[in-house]
Amino acid sequence: MKATVRRSLVAAAAVASVAVVPTAVAVAASPGTPQFGPQGPQRVHGQGPAVFVQSDSPSGNQIIVLDEHQDGRLSERQTVATGGLGGQASGAVVDQLASQDSLVYDPSRQLLFAVNAGSNSLSVLSAQGRQLRLVQVVKSGGTFPDSVAVSGNLVYVLNAGGSGALSGFRIVGDQLAPLPGSSRSLGLANTTPPYFLASPGEVGFTPNGSELIVTTKSSTSSLDVFGVNPAGLLSAVPTVTSDPGNVPFSFTFSASGQLVVAEAGPNALHSFALGAGGTLTSVSSSVTDGQTALCWITAVGGYDYVANAGSNSVSAYAVAPNGTPSLVGATGIVGTTDAGSIDMAASANGTTLYVEAGGAGAVDEFHLNAGGSLTDLGSVAGLGAGIEGIATD
Repeated sequence: MKATVRRSLVAAAAVASVAVVPTAVAVAASPGTPQFGPQGPQRVHGQGPAVFVQSDSPSGNQIIVLDEHQDGRLSERQTVATGGLGGQASGAVVDQLASQDSLVYDPSRQLLFAVNAGSNSLSVLSAQGRQLRLVQVVKSGGTFPDSVAVSGNLVYVLNAGGSGALSGFRIVGDQLAPLPGSSRSLGLANTTPPYFLASPGEVGFTPNGSELIVTTKSSTSSLDVFGVNPAGLLSAVPTVTSDPGNVPFSFTFSASGQLVVAEAGPNALHSFALGAGGTLTSVSSSVTDGQTALCWITAVGGYDYVANAGSNSVSAYAVAPNGTPSLVGATGIVGTTDAGSIDMAASANGTTLYVEAGGAGAVDEFHLNAGGSLTDLGSVAGLGAGIEGIATD
């Protein structure tokens, strides 16, 4: 356990589940006045940023809204029902969805996208103003949705159950419109719900939005790259790069544009160069941190941070301009977490890293230091075991 554990400061009031809610325009609150102190740009409490956590409860999925204070610590503001049900992959313990990006925030439109794996749907919530509100619930185009990708006005949902499927949408105002002809099968042979090691782990766009990438973990242990045409439709079939035995789980991009993949098999980072037609070429070996269940990755402040669910720890890597990852310090370990460290998100000002502890039902708070090290700030507990999905505005 971490040394400091705090309960939420504000009691949460649940909002009744609905399928679609009116789209009345909310007036955005003042963005707050920037403050500058030892930890960089800050905002006045009550007008500042928030952290969103998904409960993923099978009895009713919810978004827990946490206020971010000037020192990076959090307190609970609000709980909003998504209008759908959470889900649990077969065999999963602390990571019920066994995926990254099950909850995604679009800052340009102040919209939050949340998967409902137990009811095969995707929820759209508006984060304008002080109160998060449910706007829309749409079918995900498959079974057991577990990850979402946003680029411009395009949204693609990864469905992990059965054969696996991608479905596309366009953002119109504060709602989603299905994109005709966008569905693509991944050709998998999963059950529904899928086995956690066989389900695809993440969907994400390349930085320029011209490709869409899917990790398939141990089903095929591959990286699938689809081209995205000007109409937002995907290529008929992906370019598939095999990563045998390495169980590619999640990914990010380096400052130089390489694809940096978190591999759950060797508990390592592995970099690839993305070429024409979606081809991937390995540019590094798999660099392990010696921990257990390295699955989640987030890039912030020039470093890649990975969560090790089986070791209750966070490690940091530096990625060289040629894409080669190396551990920060002797071991790479920069933080100890509560049970089951999974999803992570950084504050908008880049000063704080928030780590979701799925086994403990907590969000652990760390200040980001120069050189990639972390300072433990404590945690917000009592959020419910099984939480998965975290985003910041």
